[in-house]
Amino acid sequence: MAGMLRAIFLLLACQLAGEALHRLTGLPLPGTVIGMVSLVAWLALVPRERPALSAVTAWLTAHLAVMFVPAAVGLVEEGPVLSRYGAGLIVATTLSTVLTLVVTALVFRWALQRYAPESGR
Repeated sequence: MAGMLRAIFLLLACQLAGEALHRLTGLPLPGTVIGMVSLVAWLALVPRERPALSAVTAWLTAHLAVMFVPAAVGLVEEGPVLSRYGAGLIVATTLSTVLTLVVTALVFRWALQRYAPESGR
């Protein structure tokens, strides 16, 4: 039990340190990403932490659906708004997703043509 509490503390400490570093330095990375990098560095330096951290992260992943309950409750509470604007929201979400995919594919294709090494074409 103490090992699991230590692993949870390690996760939270790395996230807090990343957020603090982000706010203090203004680094152009989210604090959670900085925290994850610090967690990876810590695990590289202290590999004995891995088993307890694996157990905690497996439990968190298994119960990930619980994290989405507040969002689902929020949607249910907005029933009248969703019934009025739901079709428009679905159309807007679908179109923006398709547009994002198309633009991403085009930019990727452009980058490949511009920056890929010549491979005997």
